[in-house]
Amino acid sequence: MDAARIQHYSAELYRALRDVKPVEPLTNREPGITIEDAYQIQLGIIARRIDDGERVIGRKIGLTSKAVQTMLGVDQPDFGHLTSAMVYGDGEAVPLDGLLQPKAEGEIAFVLKDDLRGPGVTNADVLRATETVMPCFEIVDSRVRDWKIKIQDTVADNASSGVFMIGDRAVDPRGLDLSLCGMVMEKNGEVVHTGAGAAALGSPLTCVAWLANTLGRLGMTLKAGEVILSGALAAMVPAVRGDNMRVSIGGIGSVSVRFV
Repeated sequence: MDAARIQHYSAELYRALRDVKPVEPLTNREPGITIEDAYQIQLGIIARRIDDGERVIGRKIGLTSKAVQTMLGVDQPDFGHLTSAMVYGDGEAVPLDGLLQPKAEGEIAFVLKDDLRGPGVTNADVLRATETVMPCFEIVDSRVRDWKIKIQDTVADNASSGVFMIGDRAVDPRGLDLSLCGMVMEKNGEVVHTGAGAAALGSPLTCVAWLANTLGRLGMTLKAGEVILSGALAAMVPAVRGDNMRVSIGGIGSVSVRFV
């Protein structure tokens, strides 16, 4: 895809984000779009958000859970950027007026104390570079109409990022087996999903290592201080106005969100 088309779709998806109006799938209009094209479109959106005064504060890894891959019909992870405008506090109300098709995921968030740059990053390297892990809600959202996405669509749309919140408890991961940490997600007081760290590529550490190595091939580095959302531990849960949700992760803590 040439630079003009990449800029066209970056501008279109950026406007869809700001106007809260969906677009038709890019893959329907550009059958030849590659994943590399899609990441260039994503970077164009992030550049526009930075121009608006937002800061990149981390990354998110998507499509790591087999349940989510099955739901969306894809078979590999992707990544997106987190900005300062996406963050909400634990228990804070998230207004749905700014989201199109929100769905909630329970995850483990990593906060880095050292840079990570691939290739060659291992799970042990991730563990050494991590300051703390925290429970996380990611509220994913798609600017593509009706979630009719292929992997190129979600990558271009910043990995279907919406907003996120992390709990107020930070835990040293060296005392945990993150693959065995169990998760319970509640919606309006009822358990709707359970999962464990192993749902994300076998371990959240594997997810972060994948991200560091993928970014390394693109000449990019995960920076100390960044927040990394390591991927969903169960299927996504649709959110509507009035919903209250809570995620509890064994050994790490809990985080809650309400939608208004």
